[in-house]
Amino acid sequence: MTAISAADIDTAVRALRPRLGDRLLLPDDGGFDGARKVWNAAVSRRPALIARCRDTAEVGAAVRAARDAGLPLSVRAGGHDWAGRALRDGGLVIDLTGMRGATVDPAGRTVTVQGGATADDLLAATAPHGLVTATGVVRSVGLAGLTTAGGYGPLIGRFGLALDNLLGADVVLADGSTVTAGPDGDPELWWALRGGGGNFGVVTDLRFRLHDLPTVLAGMLLFPFAEAGAVLAGYAEIVADAPDELTVMTGFLPGPDGPMTFLCPFWSGADLAAGERAIARLRALGHPFVDQVGAMPYVAALGMFDANIVEGNHYLLRSRWLPSVSLAAADALTAAAAAISSPFSTLIVNRFHGAAARIDPAATAFANRVPHQVVEVIAVYPPTDAADRHRAWADSVVAALDPVSLPGAYPNLLGPDDDARARDSFAGNLDRLLAAKRRYDPDNAFSAIPALVD
Repeated sequence: MTAISAADIDTAVRALRPRLGDRLLLPDDGGFDGARKVWNAAVSRRPALIARCRDTAEVGAAVRAARDAGLPLSVRAGGHDWAGRALRDGGLVIDLTGMRGATVDPAGRTVTVQGGATADDLLAATAPHGLVTATGVVRSVGLAGLTTAGGYGPLIGRFGLALDNLLGADVVLADGSTVTAGPDGDPELWWALRGGGGNFGVVTDLRFRLHDLPTVLAGMLLFPFAEAGAVLAGYAEIVADAPDELTVMTGFLPGPDGPMTFLCPFWSGADLAAGERAIARLRALGHPFVDQVGAMPYVAALGMFDANIVEGNHYLLRSRWLPSVSLAAADALTAAAAAISSPFSTLIVNRFHGAAARIDPAATAFANRVPHQVVEVIAVYPPTDAADRHRAWADSVVAALDPVSLPGAYPNLLGPDDDARARDSFAGNLDRLLAAKRRYDPDNAFSAIPALVD
């Protein structure tokens, strides 16, 4: 990449200042340092400009300004990408945090959200109607980044991935033009967006299918660490034939006296009595010292992991796909929890099954449609700690899992050094995705998943 000059930056400023005014932030402007922060405090990038856009037209202007000035481009939506791909040193950041609107059509069972909206924004609009769509497990995660790369979550068994509920999207391409991607408008871009991540443009509006779901049966079961073997073995047996309505997470959470084994069930079926019976099987796997399972609105259930996201901490993630939580996998996870490098770190296993597993792998860019588990290795540590030992721990976990892992891994959780594994995750869809990349972004303006760059 050629060096960025002051003249290049000035070119972009002259193009955008009349349109954005004080919403175009330069390094010396008040609010700039706050605007370049993301949830992972380990990320400390210093862009040249931050364009705080309010609508699609402004996004298009910012894309054109970056192109004409030769500035690297990145997009900040929810700001929840641990690797910091939302920010590029010396580049222009398109900041969508002011674009968080959500409009519900209760009769049509759809919702349209802007590109910066989080799950919390969407559910605040849909919950009064008793409607939801598939989301991740944390309310503060942006929907655009979650959806375009996949979208594992508590409703995956019943309603599929977040991307399986995407009905269409408005996208600003690398030349600044706007297209509508959907089955009736640029279906190839719509295909690529559903799993290919933000590599094809800036998603400024997303339209989702909604589902009736006034109540879920959900909560946290915490077991002593000593019962990890029995809990994980029982979990593997139960989820192997679980109905679509039951999605269960497991793993290890930090506790005052060391790691705790957890099960987090979500029952989304209308028959709560059947859900109680299913959860009773999970409860009987050990002796839970915390049992907070009960009926609640879906948005309330998503608050269970909020306490694990502490502003100011450093985060480092690794991930693998497992065909199941086999005895070998359970042993590796338990040993990793026992050797954990920080009292804040977690190991989380998410289940992929049901409706999500009945989609043709070629129907969307997301290719791994067989039932599986996605493991999240989340090293969390205070900024006063050096990263080395936490990185070594995270790397040791995935190394121990590699012999029993599937090819690839969830691209949303992979880092910039995991290109080969990311490419493997697209399997037979990779060539088509790379062709779409050449068609929609031939100059590689967007690089949310670096592997999708020829």
